[in-house]
Amino acid sequence: MKNPAKLTLAFSLFLTTAVTPLAAQQTTPPPKVLVIAREFLKPGKSPSQHQKTEGAYVSAMTAAKWPVHYFAMDAMTGAPRTLFFTPYDSFEAWEKDADATDKNTALTTALDRAYVADGELLSSYDSGAFAFRDDLSLRAPVDIPHMRFFEISQFVVRPGHVKDFEDLAKMYIATYEKISPEAHWAVFESMYGANNGGVFLVMTPMKSLSETDRGLTESRQFVAALGEDGMKKLTELTAASIASSQTNVFRINPRMSYPFESWVQANPSFWKPKPAAAKKPAAAQ
Repeated sequence: MKNPAKLTLAFSLFLTTAVTPLAAQQTTPPPKVLVIAREFLKPGKSPSQHQKTEGAYVSAMTAAKWPVHYFAMDAMTGAPRTLFFTPYDSFEAWEKDADATDKNTALTTALDRAYVADGELLSSYDSGAFAFRDDLSLRAPVDIPHMRFFEISQFVVRPGHVKDFEDLAKMYIATYEKISPEAHWAVFESMYGANNGGVFLVMTPMKSLSETDRGLTESRQFVAALGEDGMKKLTELTAASIASSQTNVFRINPRMSYPFESWVQANPSFWKPKPAAAKKPAAAQ
């Protein structure tokens, strides 16, 4: 997307969908470090097959009573893929988790078996590590146990223009603080991985996709609040800082997740769904 007007619209549309009611039962602050793994399915392989093989990972972690948790999300747009989010308090905590896993023979043996079965379904796999940017986020702690969807926008920033991007993000923060008490998002900056360096993820958890419908109405208020001079500055910063962007929607998959116990207690029917009942064979005619 090279057109500044289109880039401005892309950023605006993302943030206007971040108008989710925050009447939360509990809030979960974003982690300081977020490791994201992506698994892409081979053509012809079904999500139900993937869900079954991923169950082996969950069983292994559960049996080991592993203290590090993660949750999975299936893509609703873009290539068929699943994201796995593993939060950490620091990069040191990530290191300690890896070391502890290596030393647990029973766990590594179970994970190795799961890798083999899961690998048969995948066309590719990659991962990256991201650092939370509190200064570019707005009301980031939300009620994750009751969320169902994530809208994730990826912005690739032009070399040497990170400051312009930060100024752009802060314009959105300042404006939405005035016009919407419910707007929220969390920003993560890529630190390691194939796309590290100048890559930012803007994430908005949602309880329902109806929140996107409601959020679109905020765009008119946003433009009015900025005024002509503000919109001109926003367009200039967008054109100067953003090389490309894309936005996708993901649906949380509890059957492929190893959630925190506090999440399960807050919303057990979602995070610990009952197994689907087996279908009875049709009666003979």
